[in-house]
Amino acid sequence: MNNEQEQIVAEVNKIVKGKDGVIRKTLAAIFAGGHVLLEDIPGVGKTTLAMALGKAMELSCKRMQFTPDVLPSDIVGFTMYNSATGEFEYRKGAVFCNLFLADELNRTSPKTQSALLEVMEESKVTVDGVSHSLPVPFTVIATENPFGSSGTQLLPESQLDRFMICLSMGYPSHAAAIDILKGSLDQDLGRVRSVITAERLMELRSQTEHLYVDDNIHEYIINLTEETRREPHIALGVSPRGSIALLKMAKAMAMMRGGDYVIPEDVLGVIDDVWKHRIKLNARARAEGMDVSDMILRITERIHAV
Repeated sequence: MNNEQEQIVAEVNKIVKGKDGVIRKTLAAIFAGGHVLLEDIPGVGKTTLAMALGKAMELSCKRMQFTPDVLPSDIVGFTMYNSATGEFEYRKGAVFCNLFLADELNRTSPKTQSALLEVMEESKVTVDGVSHSLPVPFTVIATENPFGSSGTQLLPESQLDRFMICLSMGYPSHAAAIDILKGSLDQDLGRVRSVITAERLMELRSQTEHLYVDDNIHEYIINLTEETRREPHIALGVSPRGSIALLKMAKAMAMMRGGDYVIPEDVLGVIDDVWKHRIKLNARARAEGMDVSDMILRITERIHAV
């Protein structure tokens, strides 16, 4: 990683202990122009990670706690009549920022969740037939509690497919847990120093986008994708959006390691994070005790780089 990226990771590490891998992959997704889903139990630092990354990159951040009574208009905004001017005026919703933190997304209604679909795909909102562009750069980092927790519901496939990666924080290691306990009174975001600006982030996104990719890598990704559609244990394979997400993440990982081009290891390093929330196993696979990560591993062992 170059010096800037190392500094960002170091700043976030001040208050998020022992999670370098998660920090780097989240940062890579932001460089790739994607959105991030953090799925884990409460209390492991998902929200803290998102806010710390925003601070380290000087991004305007807004956090919304999703509950059953949150309305779509709270997210995208609404028009209201101004009696003084005699005209209808648009009032912006919470999503107008550089980094939107959707906390516990799977606790709100499907109608409210769907308000994020256009936002995440096109970086704009449409209210009463009028489109409004969001600030640039724009990223959604959503957190969700595991399905089955009280008050949760499954996110629809169309929503999941719009997240570039799905990560799990996991419990901290023994040493990291001691560090967290010692610093439990010193978790102020004010300790996180800004390393780059939003303008510099856009330059890094452009650098990532234009990184060289050989045709063999394109062939490799498509071969992997098509294998998910042929595999008899998979009910729902990877969509074209999933292939594009894998390529973008591989380019970001290559850029972060200082490479000038993508290699197969860049693809393999993130394929589980990019695809595990997109693939749905059938009843046969579940009966045999398989999980999605097992299936992705089987596919990568079966399909080799050209």
